[in-house]
Amino acid sequence: MHGPGSSGWLLVALCAATGAYCLLRMRSSVEEQRRAAGDEALMGFGMAAMAVPTAVFTPPAWAWPLWAAVFGAAGVHGLWAARASARHLHHVVGAGAMAYMAVVMAAGPRAAHHGTAAGIPALTAALLLYFTAYVLVTGARLVPVPAVAGGPGSTGPRTGPGAGWGDRPELARACRLSMGIAMVAMLLTM
Repeated sequence: MHGPGSSGWLLVALCAATGAYCLLRMRSSVEEQRRAAGDEALMGFGMAAMAVPTAVFTPPAWAWPLWAAVFGAAGVHGLWAARASARHLHHVVGAGAMAYMAVVMAAGPRAAHHGTAAGIPALTAALLLYFTAYVLVTGARLVPVPAVAGGPGSTGPRTGPGAGWGDRPELARACRLSMGIAMVAMLLTM
């Protein structure tokens, strides 16, 4: 977070665009997709705000504990939703990573004098491994597989030209992939 100017702005643009697209996905007619899109919009906009270069804006000291609380609450919400579907566990990990980064940033200036400004190296490494694996798996799922006419995959839930913005699984995966890449970039700058 708060890295060099040009890469910081690229990260802000990527995360803000992803958050905006997730807001469009919230118009889906499927409740589960709307709920997931809302969680992802929060993550996208939160990541965009955290990535703003410090040369432009340095958040006040109270902002980091507020971010930690917001993403801690999002993690608890994700745990509650995981009762119905294990897919929500990724949201729990993402919200936990955002809360962790906010706590590290809140302790940043004071912790720099004690040599711990980078957070807990083992936790940072574990999060990096998780999100790197997530990016690789999600990217592999975006690779098109030719469908045999009449075979599995030849029909599906509203993926054609008439599908709404919230009902396009390939766009939702691309959204998650871009946020995963942004998370890796943010963790690398810690």
